[in-house]
Amino acid sequence: MKQKLFSKDFTLVVIGQIISLFGNATIRFALPLYLLNLTGSSALYGTVTACAFIPAILLSLVGGIVADRVNKRNIMVVLDFITAAIIIAFSLLMNEVNLILLLTVTLMLLYGIAGAYQPSVQASIPALVDQDNFMAANSIINTVSSFASLTGPVLGGILYSAYGLEPVLWVCSVCFILSAVMEIFIKIPFRKQASKGSIWKIVRTDFAESIRFIQKEKPVIRKALLVVCGINLFLSAMIIVALPYLITEVLNLESSQANKLYGFAEGALAAGGLTGGIGAGLFANKLSVHRSGSLIIASAACVFPIGASLMLFSSGMINYIVLTVCCFAIMVFSTVFSIQMMSFIQAETPQKLIGKVIAVILTVSMCAQPLGNALYGILFEICKGYEYAVVLFSGIVSLTIAVRTRNIFKRFVPRH
Repeated sequence: MKQKLFSKDFTLVVIGQIISLFGNATIRFALPLYLLNLTGSSALYGTVTACAFIPAILLSLVGGIVADRVNKRNIMVVLDFITAAIIIAFSLLMNEVNLILLLTVTLMLLYGIAGAYQPSVQASIPALVDQDNFMAANSIINTVSSFASLTGPVLGGILYSAYGLEPVLWVCSVCFILSAVMEIFIKIPFRKQASKGSIWKIVRTDFAESIRFIQKEKPVIRKALLVVCGINLFLSAMIIVALPYLITEVLNLESSQANKLYGFAEGALAAGGLTGGIGAGLFANKLSVHRSGSLIIASAACVFPIGASLMLFSSGMINYIVLTVCCFAIMVFSTVFSIQMMSFIQAETPQKLIGKVIAVILTVSMCAQPLGNALYGILFEICKGYEYAVVLFSGIVSLTIAVRTRNIFKRFVPRH
């Protein structure tokens, strides 16, 4: 019998995600902003946020291994309670100890917990919905995440501007406590796996097993991972670096206007993610993995108008409009592709390995992002006055990856 998508347990996971991700987006917006306002140092701001990213990469791998050996519901509950406790501890200590050190440690813990948390959510989907609903379920989780990314900073910014940091901290603490309490009532099917040896031996064995599965048993997943890394490295990183740099430093715009327009462009990116998430859910039955390469081709194709506009027009506003519209479109297509890849991996991976495999994919693909950011930071610096060349380079490489992707998945025969 076909299982309905919105079962009680999946609905509770979604509601818990709405509350938890809203709190997460708000606190991760407010704390770095507080540091920047307090010190006025962009270098310190960059260093602290870079340090915060490291635990997310490391702990996403650990989170995946734990997700296959511990009830996923318990992981979500415990991590939400711990997050609430960290925020409360920060609010009590912020006037007592070195604030920069406290902010750095707090952000590292919050990013690390978020990294460990996501594999449990993604790995719980195959246990809560049937395979026909994987795309729709992933679309809902992705839409919730995009919506939280859009609304969390906006509402957090309003609250922070009007009342300062403390009310933001308390609102976020309440969010995580509410989410944890709600998640207690979720029932996720769980079969305990045998554990032999020390914890380090278990971690080593589990990691080796997931790598062997990706490498030997399902090489198509390895190819999908390489595609995701390539897109993160050459396309996503270009957008992340180009958007603030081009709008605030390169385009012929007034500085006060540029900052405001950059905010609108970031909103367009978030709206693109939201639109892509909703679209993937609405057209879940019509989206085939065989045609996933076409989504990346469409994303890469949207890069070329940006390069052409920068090369042909001197008007800051024309370039801004082209940049923003194209970035919105890139985000729509790439979000649908990401949801499709996650659904594909969930369908092709056995239940006992799902957490570990997802964790490896999230970890490796996350590593590509900072490398890409550094690459484009250097390229834009070298090519001052010829920024269009960097954008066109990104488009050409991304298009090459996209064509290869289409060829990989055209020949793929799904597991039944």
